[in-house]
This record gives sequence, C-alpha cells and structure tokens, in this order.
Amino acid sequence: MAINYKDIELAFDFVNFGQPYEHEAYLNLYTGETYWHSEIGDNEEELPDDIDDETKYIPLPHKNDLNLDKKLVLKFAYQYLPDDAEKVENIFGHKGAYSRFKDILETKGKVEEWYEYESKAAEKALREWCKINEIKING
Repeated sequence: MAINYKDIELAFDFVNFGQPYEHEAYLNLYTGETYWHSEIGDNEEELPDDIDDETKYIPLPHKNDLNLDKKLVLKFAYQYLPDDAEKVENIFGHKGAYSRFKDILETKGKVEEWYEYESKAAEKALREWCKINEIKING
C-alpha cells in the first residue's frame, strides 16, 4: 500500500514543531493512518493501545535524526555564506545559535534561500527515510 507523501510530511512537520521529542507522530504501516501526540497541550485523540508494536507502527523521525540540524546549517553556510561560514560554525557552539544564524541570514538577504535549501534537504531526507523503511509513497 502506498501512503500519500503529504500526510507523512505533515506528521514530520508536527514532530519538528518545538523542542526535540516534545511531539510524536506514528505511521500505521498497514493502513497509512498517522497518529499524533504532544507532551504539551491537550491531545484530542488517544494513541492506539498497541502503538509500541514495531511491526505495525513506525515513529516519524525528528529532523536531528536525519542530520537536518547543525550539519545542514554548516553545509549551507560554507556554500552560500563563505565569508561568514566560520562565524556560523562558531555560534553553533553556544545556546541561541539558530536565532543568531537567522540574524546573519537576514543581514545577508539569504533567509528565503535558507528556507528553500532546508525544505529541499528535508524532503530528500524524509523520502530516503521512507525508502529505507520500505514505506511506499505517492506524490
């Protein structure tokens, strides 16, 4: 059975909203349904009782699990901000790195370029994750 890629992408986006592991999403490998859960706020629907059955459900990864974190930022910086790449690398050794990175992007007029780069990388990594996990997708 093939699962709509957009459904997987929406669940992945939910998992990545906020801090790592605050939000979870699971994919039912047989029905293609997604289940969402958050550690914060109210959860309108309960997770299935058998959500821990690894033969039936797979958790959607966090972007950090797909190397869409500091490594991606540095790759972008060295490619698109070569004059500031070392500065970007240095700020990622401290708290608040993403907000300072975004300040650099704004100063250099590269915000939209970064979001496009990040989006393409995320789609490529998520599709690869589906392939590795033998999840057939449409779209």
